[in-house]
Amino acid sequence: MKRYKLPAVILLLLIAACKPAVKPENLYGTWKYIKVENPNETPPDSVSKSTLQEESPSIRFSKGDSLTIVWGGKILSHGTFVLDGMNIRYTEILPGGKTRTFPFYVSEITDKELIFETLGEEGTRVTAVKE
Repeated sequence: MKRYKLPAVILLLLIAACKPAVKPENLYGTWKYIKVENPNETPPDSVSKSTLQEESPSIRFSKGDSLTIVWGGKILSHGTFVLDGMNIRYTEILPGGKTRTFPFYVSEITDKELIFETLGEEGTRVTAVKE
């Protein structure tokens, strides 16, 4: 009996750790930023609530896999996205027709809240609510 306990525990942990992949239909719409953090900075930093209220930043995912980031009533960034498990691979369209691609990791998504982050030393974590 003891011989089967360890594999059973490992299997349960693996099942619990697996998150279902993000689906486009779960993202479509506009998500208003309510929290922006830079957890890897020393000391950790965040954008103030008053700045978020004043600038009203958001991210919009549209059918056709387009993505637009708005800050202060102006388009800050736009491009396309592809989903890869829990990652959003964003290809930003830059001036002159150039592009750059980077991932957003989705750490949590419900029908009302989205938490995503850029990884690395200068990573930013955004919490947004669906409008």
